Amino acid sequence: MRDVTRKINTHRTAIAKAMVRVSPPTIDLIKENKTPKPDVLQTARVAGIQAAKNTSQIIPYCHPLPITHAQVDFVMDEDVIEITCQVKAIYKTGVEMEALTGASVAALTIYDMVKAVDDLLAIESVRLLKKTGGKSSFKKPAAGEEKRKAVVIVMSDSVSAGKTEDISGKLIVERLEEEGLEVIALKTLPDEESAIFPVVISYADETKVDLIITTGGTGISPRDTTTEAISRLIERELPGVTEAMRAYGQERNPYAMLSRSCAGVRNKTIIISLPGSTGGVQDGMDAIFPAVFHSFSMLAGEGHSQNKNREKTAT
Repeated sequence: MRDVTRKINTHRTAIAKAMVRVSPPTIDLIKENKTPKPDVLQTARVAGIQAAKNTSQIIPYCHPLPITHAQVDFVMDEDVIEITCQVKAIYKTGVEMEALTGASVAALTIYDMVKAVDDLLAIESVRLLKKTGGKSSFKKPAAGEEKRKAVVIVMSDSVSAGKTEDISGKLIVERLEEEGLEVIALKTLPDEESAIFPVVISYADETKVDLIITTGGTGISPRDTTTEAISRLIERELPGVTEAMRAYGQERNPYAMLSRSCAGVRNKTIIISLPGSTGGVQDGMDAIFPAVFHSFSMLAGEGHSQNKNREKTAT
C-alpha cells in the first residue's frame, strides 16, 4: 500500500461510468419489474454504493476511505443501460477506484439479475469520466512557463558562524526546485533583526523575487527573533498559511503548537517563515505546496478563476 501519511486532506470526487448492453425486451422487463429477480435497478444501486464503500476490502492496495457521498444512477436506452457512480471524500488519496468499483459492481448486479432472460447481455465498458482533488488539481508552474524566483534564508547563529552544517535550508531549496521554482540564492544569517532586515528588503523591494522562505528563529528561545523581524517587514499578513502549517504539524508532532511561524506579503513578494528543524521544514512545505502557488496569481490580479480546482477528465 502506498504511504500517504504526509499528504494533506483535500476534497476528492470521482465519477465513473459502466455500459451494459441488453436486448430491447429486457429493457421492457426491467421497466415493468417483471424480471425473474425483481427490482433490478434498485438492487444494483444498493450493490454499487455498498461496493464503493468497501473498495479497500476488494482491491488490496486501495486505502480505506471516509467516504462522505456515494451515488449510483441509471439511464436506459432501447438496448443499453448506462450506469454512473459518483463518490466523494475528504481525504489524502483519491476516490476514482471507489467510483470505478461502484459502477462495476452495479453492472455485474444487473448482469446477474437478467442473465436468465437475455443471451445478448454484455458489460461493454467501465471507465473513469472525471476526478477532482489532490495536489494535481492545484496549479503549479507549467512546462515552458517562466519560473518563479525564490530565495531561501537560514536564520541560525551557529550555522552562520560555521559551527554547524545547514540542512534545513538545503531541504527547502530542493523542495522548491521540485515544485518548479528557481532558487536564486541560499543565504545564512545570524538570528538578529539588524541582519534580517536589509536582506529581506533587498530581495523583496529591489530584486522583487516571488517568494522568500526563511527557516529558523520561530521558537521561544531568547535568540529566536525571526518572527518579530518578519512581522515588521510584511505589509499584509497571511494567517491562513501558518494556521495550515501548524495544524498539519500538530497531527504529526505535538511540539508544532510552539512554533511562531509567520507569513505575509511585502510588495508582491510572499514571505514565509518556517521552523529550523528538518521535521518542521518538511511538514511546513508539505502543508502549503502546491496550494500556495495560487498567491502569485492573486498578487498579479488574476483573481480566483485562474486557479480553480481543475478536473481531470478521462477520455
